Amino acid sequence: MLILAFDTSVAACSVALWRDGHVLAAAREVMEQGQAEALMPLIESVMNQGSVKYADLDRVAVTVGPGSFTGVRVGLAAARGLGLATGKPVIGIMTTEVLAAAVPEAERLEGAHVLAAIDTKRGDLYVQKFDNRLQEIETVRVLAPTNLADWNQGHPVLVVGDAAVLAVAALGPRATLSSADAFPEAAVIARIASQREPASGGPLPVYVRAPDAVMPQHGGRLRP
Repeated sequence: MLILAFDTSVAACSVALWRDGHVLAAAREVMEQGQAEALMPLIESVMNQGSVKYADLDRVAVTVGPGSFTGVRVGLAAARGLGLATGKPVIGIMTTEVLAAAVPEAERLEGAHVLAAIDTKRGDLYVQKFDNRLQEIETVRVLAPTNLADWNQGHPVLVVGDAAVLAVAALGPRATLSSADAFPEAAVIARIASQREPASGGPLPVYVRAPDAVMPQHGGRLRP
Protein backbone atom coordinates (compact mmCIF):
# COMPACT_ATOMS: atom_id res chain seq x y z
CA MET A 1 0.00 0.00 0.00
CA LEU A 2 1.37 3.40 -1.04
CA ILE A 3 0.46 6.28 1.28
CA LEU A 4 1.23 9.98 1.26
CA ALA A 5 1.09 11.22 4.87
CA PHE A 6 1.63 14.64 6.38
CA ASP A 7 1.23 16.70 9.53
CA THR A 8 0.82 20.45 10.06
CA SER A 9 -0.97 20.32 13.41
CA VAL A 10 1.96 21.45 15.57
CA ALA A 11 5.06 23.63 15.14
CA ALA A 12 6.40 21.69 12.15
CA CYS A 13 5.50 20.61 8.64
CA SER A 14 6.20 16.93 8.01
CA VAL A 15 5.61 14.78 4.91
CA ALA A 16 6.40 11.15 4.10
CA LEU A 17 5.82 8.79 1.22
CA TRP A 18 5.39 5.28 2.67
CA ARG A 19 4.99 1.90 1.04
CA ASP A 20 4.37 -1.35 2.94
CA GLY A 21 6.41 -0.41 5.98
CA HIS A 22 9.19 1.45 4.17
CA VAL A 23 9.71 5.20 3.83
CA LEU A 24 10.41 6.05 0.19
CA ALA A 25 11.01 9.75 0.86
CA ALA A 26 10.42 12.20 3.70
CA ALA A 27 10.91 15.85 4.58
CA ARG A 28 10.26 18.07 7.59
CA GLU A 29 10.61 21.73 8.48
CA VAL A 30 10.21 22.99 12.04
CA MET A 31 8.15 26.20 12.05
CA GLU A 32 5.76 28.04 14.35
CA GLN A 33 3.90 29.51 11.37
CA GLY A 34 3.89 29.21 7.60
CA GLN A 35 2.69 25.62 7.17
CA ALA A 36 0.18 26.74 4.53
CA GLU A 37 3.01 28.00 2.32
CA ALA A 38 5.43 25.16 3.11
CA LEU A 39 3.18 22.10 2.81
CA MET A 40 2.58 21.75 -0.92
CA PRO A 41 6.24 22.38 -1.91
CA LEU A 42 7.27 19.71 0.63
CA ILE A 43 4.71 17.29 -0.79
CA GLU A 44 5.94 17.96 -4.34
CA SER A 45 9.53 17.42 -3.22
CA VAL A 46 8.72 14.12 -1.52
CA MET A 47 6.69 12.87 -4.48
CA ASN A 48 9.58 13.71 -6.82
CA GLN A 49 12.13 12.04 -4.54
CA GLY A 50 10.01 8.91 -4.47
CA SER A 51 9.47 9.00 -8.24
CA VAL A 52 5.75 8.54 -7.64
CA LYS A 53 2.73 10.10 -9.34
CA TYR A 54 -0.37 11.11 -7.41
CA ALA A 55 -2.39 8.57 -9.36
CA ASP A 56 -0.14 5.84 -7.92
CA LEU A 57 -1.21 6.58 -4.35
CA ASP A 58 -3.56 4.25 -2.51
CA ARG A 59 -4.34 6.64 0.34
CA VAL A 60 -3.70 10.10 1.73
CA ALA A 61 -3.26 10.38 5.51
CA VAL A 62 -3.23 13.45 7.72
CA THR A 63 -3.36 14.44 11.39
CA VAL A 64 -6.69 15.92 12.49
CA GLY A 65 -5.63 17.50 15.79
CA PRO A 66 -5.53 18.52 18.48
CA GLY A 67 -3.00 21.21 17.78
CA SER A 68 -2.89 24.59 16.12
CA PHE A 69 -6.31 25.60 14.75
CA THR A 70 -4.72 26.96 11.59
CA GLY A 71 -2.35 24.02 11.23
CA VAL A 72 -5.14 21.46 11.55
CA ARG A 73 -7.21 23.27 8.93
CA VAL A 74 -4.23 23.55 6.55
CA GLY A 75 -3.51 19.83 6.71
CA LEU A 76 -7.13 18.75 6.35
CA ALA A 77 -7.77 21.12 3.45
CA ALA A 78 -4.72 19.81 1.59
CA ALA A 79 -5.63 16.17 2.26
CA ARG A 80 -9.22 16.64 1.14
CA GLY A 81 -8.08 18.46 -1.98
CA LEU A 82 -5.64 15.71 -2.89
CA GLY A 83 -8.23 13.05 -2.16
CA LEU A 84 -10.77 14.78 -4.37
CA ALA A 85 -8.29 15.32 -7.20
CA THR A 86 -6.98 11.75 -7.17
CA GLY A 87 -10.11 9.89 -6.12
CA LYS A 88 -8.17 8.30 -3.26
CA PRO A 89 -9.50 7.83 0.29
CA VAL A 90 -8.31 10.22 3.00
CA ILE A 91 -7.56 8.84 6.48
CA GLY A 92 -7.47 11.14 9.51
CA ILE A 93 -5.39 10.25 12.57
CA MET A 94 -5.36 12.01 15.96
CA THR A 95 -2.13 13.89 16.60
CA THR A 96 -1.90 12.47 20.12
CA GLU A 97 -2.24 8.92 18.77
CA VAL A 98 0.61 9.50 16.32
CA LEU A 99 2.86 10.80 19.10
CA ALA A 100 2.08 7.83 21.34
CA ALA A 101 2.60 5.32 18.52
CA ALA A 102 6.15 6.62 17.98
CA VAL A 103 7.22 5.63 21.52
CA PRO A 104 9.55 2.61 21.26
CA GLU A 105 8.10 -0.64 22.56
CA ALA A 106 11.15 -1.13 24.80
CA GLU A 107 10.21 2.03 26.72
CA ARG A 108 6.59 1.01 27.28
CA LEU A 109 6.96 -0.91 30.55
CA GLU A 110 4.16 -3.08 31.91
CA GLY A 111 1.80 -1.02 34.03
CA ALA A 112 3.00 2.34 32.78
CA HIS A 113 0.91 4.72 30.72
CA VAL A 114 1.97 6.72 27.68
CA LEU A 115 1.03 10.39 27.85
CA ALA A 116 0.95 12.53 24.70
CA ALA A 117 1.34 16.22 25.60
CA ILE A 118 0.99 19.06 23.09
CA ASP A 119 1.60 22.75 23.80
CA THR A 120 -1.57 24.73 23.06
CA LYS A 121 0.45 28.00 22.99
CA ARG A 122 -2.15 29.37 25.42
CA GLY A 123 -0.52 28.38 28.69
CA ASP A 124 -2.02 24.91 28.91
CA LEU A 125 -1.64 21.50 27.25
CA TYR A 126 -3.59 19.04 25.14
CA VAL A 127 -3.09 15.70 26.86
CA GLN A 128 -4.21 12.13 26.26
CA LYS A 129 -3.23 8.88 27.99
CA PHE A 130 -2.75 5.44 26.47
CA ASP A 131 -1.84 2.12 28.07
CA ASN A 132 1.48 0.43 27.32
CA ARG A 133 -0.15 -1.32 24.34
CA LEU A 134 -1.19 2.10 23.02
CA GLN A 135 -4.90 1.60 23.65
CA GLU A 136 -6.68 4.83 24.51
CA ILE A 137 -7.39 5.22 28.24
CA GLU A 138 -9.02 8.66 28.20
CA THR A 139 -10.15 11.08 25.56
CA VAL A 140 -7.98 14.10 24.85
CA ARG A 141 -8.47 17.09 27.12
CA VAL A 142 -7.00 20.51 27.94
CA LEU A 143 -5.19 20.91 31.27
CA ALA A 144 -3.00 23.52 32.90
CA PRO A 145 0.43 22.18 33.91
CA THR A 146 -0.45 22.77 37.57
CA ASN A 147 -3.39 20.34 37.25
CA LEU A 148 -1.48 17.49 35.62
CA ALA A 149 -0.31 15.80 38.83
CA ASP A 150 -3.78 15.65 40.39
CA TRP A 151 -5.27 14.37 37.12
CA ASN A 152 -2.62 11.67 36.75
CA GLN A 153 -3.01 10.54 40.40
CA GLY A 154 0.58 9.38 40.71
CA HIS A 155 0.46 6.78 37.95
CA PRO A 156 3.82 6.09 36.22
CA VAL A 157 3.79 7.73 32.78
CA LEU A 158 6.08 7.93 29.78
CA VAL A 159 5.61 11.35 28.18
CA VAL A 160 5.96 12.32 24.52
CA GLY A 161 5.18 15.46 22.52
CA ASP A 162 6.36 19.05 22.17
CA ALA A 163 5.17 19.76 25.73
CA ALA A 164 6.72 16.61 27.19
CA VAL A 165 9.51 18.38 29.07
CA LEU A 166 7.02 20.75 30.69
CA ALA A 167 4.67 17.87 31.53
CA VAL A 168 7.43 15.75 33.10
CA ALA A 169 8.47 18.67 35.32
CA ALA A 170 4.86 19.17 36.43
CA LEU A 171 4.16 15.46 37.01
CA GLY A 172 7.18 14.74 39.17
CA PRO A 173 9.34 11.64 39.71
CA ARG A 174 6.86 9.08 38.32
CA ALA A 175 7.01 10.71 34.87
CA THR A 176 9.71 9.88 32.31
CA LEU A 177 10.59 11.60 29.06
CA SER A 178 10.34 9.33 26.01
CA SER A 179 13.11 9.23 23.41
CA ALA A 180 10.48 9.53 20.67
CA ASP A 181 10.33 12.60 18.45
CA ALA A 182 8.57 15.60 19.98
CA PHE A 183 6.68 16.19 16.72
CA PRO A 184 4.38 13.76 14.88
CA GLU A 185 6.29 11.58 12.40
CA ALA A 186 4.65 11.37 8.99
CA ALA A 187 5.83 7.77 8.59
CA VAL A 188 3.96 6.83 11.78
CA ILE A 189 0.84 8.54 10.41
CA ALA A 190 1.11 6.38 7.30
CA ARG A 191 1.64 3.19 9.28
CA ILE A 192 -1.47 3.78 11.37
CA ALA A 193 -3.48 4.82 8.30
CA SER A 194 -2.57 1.60 6.51
CA GLN A 195 -4.54 -0.30 9.17
CA ARG A 196 -7.64 1.93 9.17
CA GLU A 197 -10.75 1.97 7.05
CA PRO A 198 -11.73 5.36 5.62
CA ALA A 199 -14.46 7.11 7.61
CA SER A 200 -17.70 7.88 5.86
CA GLY A 201 -17.63 11.52 4.79
CA GLY A 202 -13.90 11.82 5.33
CA PRO A 203 -11.88 12.93 8.37
CA LEU A 204 -13.08 15.69 10.70
CA PRO A 205 -10.94 18.10 12.74
CA VAL A 206 -10.40 17.55 16.46
CA TYR A 207 -10.09 20.97 18.06
CA VAL A 208 -10.95 20.05 21.72
CA ARG A 209 -11.47 23.69 22.64
CA ALA A 210 -13.45 26.44 20.93
CA PRO A 211 -11.49 28.91 18.78
CA ASP A 212 -10.62 32.32 20.22
CA ALA A 213 -12.13 34.06 17.19
CA VAL A 214 -15.89 34.60 17.39
CA MET A 215 -18.49 35.87 14.95
CA PRO A 216 -18.85 39.64 15.39
CA GLN A 217 -22.15 41.04 16.57
CA HIS A 218 -24.83 41.10 13.84
CA GLY A 219 -22.67 38.78 11.72
CA GLY A 220 -20.20 41.58 10.92
CA ARG A 221 -22.81 43.92 9.45
CA LEU A 222 -22.39 47.62 10.18
CA ARG A 223 -26.05 47.86 11.23
CA PRO A 224 -28.46 45.36 12.80
